[in-house]
Amino acid sequence: MQKVIFLDTVHPVLAERLTATGLYTCIDAHLWTRSECESQLRDAIGIVIRSRFPMDAALLDFAPNLQFIARSGAGMENIDEAYCAKRGITLFNAPEGNRNAVGEHALGMLLSLMNKIHTSHNEIRSGIWEREGNRGVELDGKTLGIIGYGNNGAAFAKKLRGFDVKVLAYDKYKEGYGNDFVMEATLEAVIRKSDVISFHIPQNEETIYFADEEFFDGLGKSIFLLNLSRGKIIETTALIKAIEQGRVLGAGLDVNEFEKASFESFFEKEMPDALAYLLTSDKILLTPHVGGWTHESYYKLSAVLADKIIDWKQAN
Repeated sequence: MQKVIFLDTVHPVLAERLTATGLYTCIDAHLWTRSECESQLRDAIGIVIRSRFPMDAALLDFAPNLQFIARSGAGMENIDEAYCAKRGITLFNAPEGNRNAVGEHALGMLLSLMNKIHTSHNEIRSGIWEREGNRGVELDGKTLGIIGYGNNGAAFAKKLRGFDVKVLAYDKYKEGYGNDFVMEATLEAVIRKSDVISFHIPQNEETIYFADEEFFDGLGKSIFLLNLSRGKIIETTALIKAIEQGRVLGAGLDVNEFEKASFESFFEKEMPDALAYLLTSDKILLTPHVGGWTHESYYKLSAVLADKIIDWKQAN
Protein backbone atom coordinates (compact mmCIF):
# COMPACT_ATOMS: atom_id res chain seq x y z
CA MET A 1 0.00 0.00 0.00
CA GLN A 2 1.06 3.58 -0.58
CA LYS A 3 2.21 5.77 2.28
CA VAL A 4 0.52 9.03 3.25
CA ILE A 5 2.48 10.98 5.88
CA PHE A 6 0.52 13.19 8.28
CA LEU A 7 2.93 15.96 9.33
CA ASP A 8 0.26 17.73 11.41
CA THR A 9 -2.65 16.61 13.55
CA VAL A 10 -6.00 16.64 11.74
CA HIS A 11 -9.34 15.01 12.46
CA PRO A 12 -8.91 11.20 12.30
CA VAL A 13 -11.73 10.80 9.76
CA LEU A 14 -9.24 11.60 6.98
CA ALA A 15 -6.89 8.74 7.88
CA GLU A 16 -9.83 6.45 8.54
CA ARG A 17 -11.37 7.04 5.13
CA LEU A 18 -8.08 6.81 3.23
CA THR A 19 -7.22 3.58 5.03
CA ALA A 20 -10.68 2.17 4.30
CA THR A 21 -9.99 2.40 0.55
CA GLY A 22 -7.37 -0.31 0.96
CA LEU A 23 -4.95 1.80 -1.06
CA TYR A 24 -3.17 3.83 1.59
CA THR A 25 -1.20 3.37 4.79
CA CYS A 26 -1.49 6.52 6.91
CA ILE A 27 1.46 7.40 9.15
CA ASP A 28 1.22 9.83 12.05
CA ALA A 29 4.34 12.01 11.86
CA HIS A 30 3.20 15.12 13.70
CA LEU A 31 6.09 14.74 16.18
CA TRP A 32 8.77 14.21 13.54
CA THR A 33 11.55 16.78 13.34
CA ARG A 34 12.43 18.25 9.97
CA SER A 35 15.49 16.01 9.75
CA GLU A 36 13.31 12.97 10.45
CA CYS A 37 10.97 14.09 7.67
CA GLU A 38 13.89 14.35 5.29
CA SER A 39 14.92 10.77 6.02
CA GLN A 40 11.41 9.29 5.96
CA LEU A 41 9.65 10.97 3.02
CA ARG A 42 11.36 9.04 0.23
CA ASP A 43 8.57 6.52 -0.30
CA ALA A 44 5.65 8.83 0.58
CA ILE A 45 3.08 9.39 -2.15
CA GLY A 46 1.03 11.86 -0.08
CA ILE A 47 1.61 14.46 2.64
CA VAL A 48 -1.06 15.97 4.89
CA ILE A 49 -0.20 19.29 6.54
CA ARG A 50 -1.55 22.31 8.33
CA SER A 51 1.25 24.83 8.92
CA ARG A 52 4.15 23.14 10.72
CA PHE A 53 6.73 23.04 7.90
CA PRO A 54 6.93 25.01 4.66
CA MET A 55 6.45 22.73 1.69
CA ASP A 56 9.40 24.09 -0.29
CA ALA A 57 11.82 22.51 -2.75
CA ALA A 58 14.41 21.96 -0.02
CA LEU A 59 12.04 19.58 1.79
CA LEU A 60 10.09 18.16 -1.13
CA ASP A 61 13.26 17.05 -2.90
CA PHE A 62 13.42 14.35 -0.22
CA ALA A 63 10.09 12.98 -1.49
CA PRO A 64 10.76 11.92 -5.10
CA ASN A 65 7.62 9.75 -5.28
CA LEU A 66 5.24 12.38 -3.96
CA GLN A 67 1.91 12.60 -5.81
CA PHE A 68 -0.13 14.97 -3.64
CA ILE A 69 -0.09 17.42 -0.72
CA ALA A 70 -3.32 17.95 1.22
CA ARG A 71 -3.62 21.07 3.37
CA SER A 72 -6.17 21.02 6.17
CA GLY A 73 -7.26 24.62 5.68
CA ALA A 74 -7.74 27.17 2.94
CA GLY A 75 -4.49 29.12 2.46
CA MET A 76 -1.72 27.66 0.31
CA GLU A 77 1.02 30.21 0.97
CA ASN A 78 3.00 27.61 2.90
CA ILE A 79 3.41 25.55 -0.28
CA ASP A 80 5.71 26.30 -3.22
CA GLU A 81 2.96 25.94 -5.80
CA ALA A 82 5.21 26.63 -8.80
CA TYR A 83 7.63 23.91 -7.73
CA CYS A 84 4.78 21.46 -7.18
CA ALA A 85 3.36 22.22 -10.62
CA LYS A 86 6.77 21.55 -12.15
CA ARG A 87 6.93 18.21 -10.33
CA GLY A 88 3.33 17.31 -11.18
CA ILE A 89 2.35 17.20 -7.50
CA THR A 90 -1.41 17.66 -7.04
CA LEU A 91 -2.44 20.13 -4.32
CA PHE A 92 -5.60 19.91 -2.24
CA ASN A 93 -7.04 22.37 0.26
CA ALA A 94 -10.38 22.53 2.03
CA PRO A 95 -11.89 26.03 2.18
CA GLU A 96 -15.33 24.42 2.04
CA GLY A 97 -14.62 22.84 5.41
CA ASN A 98 -14.21 25.99 7.48
CA ARG A 99 -16.10 28.65 5.53
CA ASN A 100 -19.14 28.56 7.81
CA ALA A 101 -16.91 28.92 10.88
CA VAL A 102 -15.18 31.93 9.32
CA GLY A 103 -18.49 33.57 8.45
CA GLU A 104 -19.82 33.17 11.99
CA HIS A 105 -16.58 34.37 13.55
CA ALA A 106 -16.52 37.47 11.34
CA LEU A 107 -20.06 38.35 12.35
CA GLY A 108 -19.26 37.81 16.02
CA MET A 109 -16.20 40.05 15.84
CA LEU A 110 -18.11 42.77 14.04
CA LEU A 111 -21.01 42.85 16.50
CA SER A 112 -18.60 42.84 19.44
CA LEU A 113 -16.65 45.77 17.98
CA MET A 114 -19.69 47.86 17.07
CA ASN A 115 -21.34 47.30 20.45
CA LYS A 116 -18.10 47.50 22.46
CA ILE A 117 -18.81 44.16 24.06
CA HIS A 118 -15.13 43.34 24.48
CA THR A 119 -14.26 46.63 26.21
CA SER A 120 -17.31 46.79 28.46
CA HIS A 121 -16.73 43.20 29.57
CA ASN A 122 -13.16 44.01 30.59
CA GLU A 123 -14.24 47.21 32.36
CA ILE A 124 -16.92 45.47 34.42
CA ARG A 125 -14.39 42.86 35.50
CA SER A 126 -12.18 45.75 36.64
CA GLY A 127 -15.01 47.31 38.65
CA ILE A 128 -15.96 49.98 36.09
CA TRP A 129 -19.65 50.45 35.23
CA GLU A 130 -19.48 52.77 32.21
CA ARG A 131 -22.57 53.03 30.03
CA GLU A 132 -22.07 56.15 27.91
CA GLY A 133 -18.52 55.25 26.95
CA ASN A 134 -19.75 51.87 25.74
CA ARG A 135 -22.66 53.14 23.66
CA GLY A 136 -22.86 50.92 20.57
CA VAL A 137 -23.46 51.42 16.87
CA GLU A 138 -26.15 49.41 15.07
CA LEU A 139 -25.34 47.30 12.04
CA ASP A 140 -28.71 47.79 10.34
CA GLY A 141 -28.65 50.39 7.59
CA LYS A 142 -24.90 50.10 7.01
CA THR A 143 -23.00 49.21 3.85
CA LEU A 144 -20.60 46.29 4.17
CA GLY A 145 -17.75 45.74 1.73
CA ILE A 146 -16.30 42.28 1.27
CA ILE A 147 -12.92 42.04 -0.47
CA GLY A 148 -12.49 38.51 -1.79
CA TYR A 149 -15.68 36.64 -2.63
CA GLY A 150 -14.57 33.04 -2.42
CA ASN A 151 -15.76 30.45 0.09
CA ASN A 152 -15.15 32.60 3.17
CA GLY A 153 -16.31 35.93 1.76
CA ALA A 154 -19.53 34.35 0.48
CA ALA A 155 -20.09 32.63 3.83
CA PHE A 156 -19.80 35.96 5.67
CA ALA A 157 -22.26 37.55 3.23
CA LYS A 158 -24.70 34.72 3.91
CA LYS A 159 -24.53 35.40 7.67
CA LEU A 160 -25.43 39.05 7.05
CA ARG A 161 -28.77 38.25 5.41
CA GLY A 162 -30.64 38.67 8.68
CA PHE A 163 -29.66 42.34 8.84
CA ASP A 164 -30.96 45.32 6.92
CA VAL A 165 -27.64 46.04 5.23
CA LYS A 166 -26.25 46.59 1.76
CA VAL A 167 -23.43 44.20 0.86
CA LEU A 168 -20.85 45.14 -1.77
CA ALA A 169 -18.37 42.49 -2.88
CA TYR A 170 -15.19 42.80 -4.91
CA ASP A 171 -13.18 39.89 -6.29
CA LYS A 172 -10.47 40.40 -8.87
CA TYR A 173 -10.84 36.89 -10.23
CA LYS A 174 -14.62 36.41 -10.28
CA GLU A 175 -17.65 37.94 -11.93
CA GLY A 176 -21.34 37.25 -12.23
CA TYR A 177 -21.85 36.47 -8.53
CA GLY A 178 -24.18 39.35 -7.73
CA ASN A 179 -27.68 38.51 -6.55
CA ASP A 180 -30.59 40.06 -4.67
CA PHE A 181 -28.46 40.41 -1.55
CA VAL A 182 -24.87 40.93 -2.74
CA MET A 183 -23.92 43.61 -5.25
CA GLU A 184 -20.85 42.96 -7.38
CA ALA A 185 -18.72 46.10 -7.07
CA THR A 186 -15.42 47.64 -8.01
CA LEU A 187 -12.65 47.92 -5.43
CA GLU A 188 -13.01 51.70 -5.54
CA ALA A 189 -16.73 51.43 -4.73
CA VAL A 190 -16.03 49.14 -1.77
CA ILE A 191 -13.39 51.49 -0.40
CA ARG A 192 -15.43 54.66 -0.90
CA LYS A 193 -18.92 53.51 0.12
CA SER A 194 -18.48 50.94 2.89
CA ASP A 195 -19.06 51.41 6.61
CA VAL A 196 -17.44 48.02 7.23
CA ILE A 197 -14.71 46.35 5.16
CA SER A 198 -13.86 42.68 5.60
CA PHE A 199 -10.89 40.91 3.99
CA HIS A 200 -11.19 37.35 2.69
CA ILE A 201 -8.30 37.10 0.23
CA PRO A 202 -5.25 34.81 0.03
CA GLN A 203 -1.75 36.02 0.78
CA ASN A 204 0.50 36.30 -2.26
CA GLU A 205 2.79 38.84 -3.91
CA GLU A 206 -0.20 40.90 -5.05
CA THR A 207 -1.95 41.05 -1.69
CA ILE A 208 0.79 41.57 0.91
CA TYR A 209 0.09 44.99 2.50
CA PHE A 210 -3.02 45.37 0.35
CA ALA A 211 -4.35 47.65 3.08
CA ASP A 212 -1.56 50.23 3.24
CA GLU A 213 -1.60 54.00 3.81
CA GLU A 214 -2.92 54.63 0.31
CA PHE A 215 -5.80 52.22 0.96
CA PHE A 216 -6.81 53.91 4.22
CA ASP A 217 -6.37 57.39 2.75
CA GLY A 218 -8.89 56.44 0.06
CA LEU A 219 -11.69 55.57 2.47
CA GLY A 220 -14.90 57.49 1.86
CA LYS A 221 -16.12 56.99 5.46
CA SER A 222 -14.79 56.02 8.84
CA ILE A 223 -15.04 52.25 8.93
CA PHE A 224 -14.91 49.13 11.04
CA LEU A 225 -12.33 46.73 9.63
CA LEU A 226 -12.17 42.93 9.75
CA ASN A 227 -9.36 40.61 8.70
CA LEU A 228 -9.94 36.87 8.75
CA SER A 229 -7.65 36.06 5.84
CA ARG A 230 -3.90 36.44 6.40
CA GLY A 231 -2.00 38.81 8.66
CA LYS A 232 0.18 40.51 6.08
CA ILE A 233 -2.83 41.66 4.07
CA ILE A 234 -2.93 44.68 6.42
CA GLU A 235 0.11 46.85 7.10
CA THR A 236 -0.13 47.34 10.84
CA THR A 237 1.61 50.72 10.96
CA ALA A 238 -0.82 52.03 8.34
CA LEU A 239 -3.76 50.64 10.33
CA ILE A 240 -2.53 52.31 13.52
CA LYS A 241 -2.23 55.64 11.72
CA ALA A 242 -5.76 55.22 10.34
CA ILE A 243 -7.11 54.50 13.82
CA GLU A 244 -5.40 57.54 15.30
CA GLN A 245 -6.79 59.71 12.48
CA GLY A 246 -10.31 58.36 13.04
CA ARG A 247 -10.48 56.67 9.65
CA VAL A 248 -10.83 53.27 11.33
CA LEU A 249 -13.23 53.13 14.27
CA GLY A 250 -12.27 49.61 15.27
CA ALA A 251 -10.57 46.55 13.84
CA GLY A 252 -11.28 42.87 14.41
CA LEU A 253 -8.15 40.88 13.63
CA ASP A 254 -8.20 37.11 13.72
CA VAL A 255 -4.80 37.28 12.00
CA ASN A 256 -1.97 39.79 12.14
CA GLU A 257 1.32 40.33 10.38
CA PHE A 258 3.41 39.32 13.40
CA GLU A 259 2.24 35.70 13.41
CA LYS A 260 4.84 33.03 12.89
CA ALA A 261 4.42 29.70 11.14
CA SER A 262 4.25 28.21 14.62
CA PHE A 263 1.60 30.39 16.26
CA GLU A 264 2.57 29.22 19.75
CA SER A 265 5.86 31.16 19.54
CA PHE A 266 3.97 34.42 19.02
CA PHE A 267 5.10 36.04 22.30
CA GLU A 268 8.61 34.61 22.58
CA LYS A 269 10.65 37.35 20.88
CA GLU A 270 10.99 41.05 21.53
CA MET A 271 7.69 42.75 20.82
CA PRO A 272 7.56 45.37 18.02
CA ASP A 273 5.88 48.67 18.93
CA ALA A 274 3.10 48.03 16.40
CA LEU A 275 2.26 44.69 18.01
CA ALA A 276 2.25 46.29 21.47
CA TYR A 277 -0.29 48.80 20.14
CA LEU A 278 -2.55 46.00 18.90
CA LEU A 279 -2.40 44.32 22.30
CA THR A 280 -3.30 47.42 24.29
CA SER A 281 -5.70 49.46 22.11
CA ASP A 282 -9.40 49.26 22.97
CA LYS A 283 -10.07 49.85 19.25
CA ILE A 284 -8.63 46.42 18.46
CA LEU A 285 -10.29 43.04 18.97
CA LEU A 286 -7.87 40.12 18.60
CA THR A 287 -8.39 36.39 18.31
CA PRO A 288 -5.58 33.80 17.82
CA HIS A 289 -6.23 32.72 14.22
CA VAL A 290 -9.26 30.65 15.18
CA GLY A 291 -11.83 32.12 12.77
CA GLY A 292 -12.10 28.82 10.92
CA TRP A 293 -11.24 26.60 13.87
CA THR A 294 -14.36 25.14 15.44
CA HIS A 295 -15.19 21.63 16.62
CA GLU A 296 -17.37 21.25 13.53
CA SER A 297 -14.81 22.60 11.06
CA TYR A 298 -12.10 20.33 12.49
CA TYR A 299 -14.14 17.38 11.23
CA LYS A 300 -15.33 19.01 8.00
CA LEU A 301 -11.81 20.00 6.88
CA SER A 302 -10.72 16.37 6.98
CA ALA A 303 -13.95 15.08 5.44
CA VAL A 304 -13.59 17.50 2.50
CA LEU A 305 -9.98 16.43 1.93
CA ALA A 306 -10.98 12.77 2.04
CA ASP A 307 -13.64 13.40 -0.62
CA LYS A 308 -11.17 15.23 -2.86
CA ILE A 309 -8.34 12.70 -2.55
CA ILE A 310 -10.62 9.69 -3.12
CA ASP A 311 -12.33 11.34 -6.11
CA TRP A 312 -8.92 12.25 -7.56
CA LYS A 313 -7.63 8.71 -7.14
CA GLN A 314 -10.71 7.26 -8.82
CA ALA A 315 -10.31 9.66 -11.75
CA ASN A 316 -6.66 8.73 -12.18
